[in-house]
Amino acid sequence: MTEKTFVVKNRLGLHARPASLFVQAASRHRCKVTVTKDHAGEEVVVNGKSVMGLMMLAAACGEQVKVVVDGPDEKEALKRLEELFNRKFDEE
Repeated sequence: MTEKTFVVKNRLGLHARPASLFVQAASRHRCKVTVTKDHAGEEVVVNGKSVMGLMMLAAACGEQVKVVVDGPDEKEALKRLEELFNRKFDEE
């Protein structure tokens, strides 16, 4: 299991388009992907391969999300997801 915390840097946050890009990247891998966000003191955990789940997080610009990957290709999956965050989901 590998995990990393990311800051959402794109101006509009993790809305439908970035969530879709995230799911596309995560779904290319066999590992399990979960995304966690703190909401009012409680952790909200969603499936990283679900667009609706990611959108339910309502992660806005500047907020942190923790991505946990677990499986045979977890390092490659985390690297690909990190690239998306670093590119601000190609929005800016």
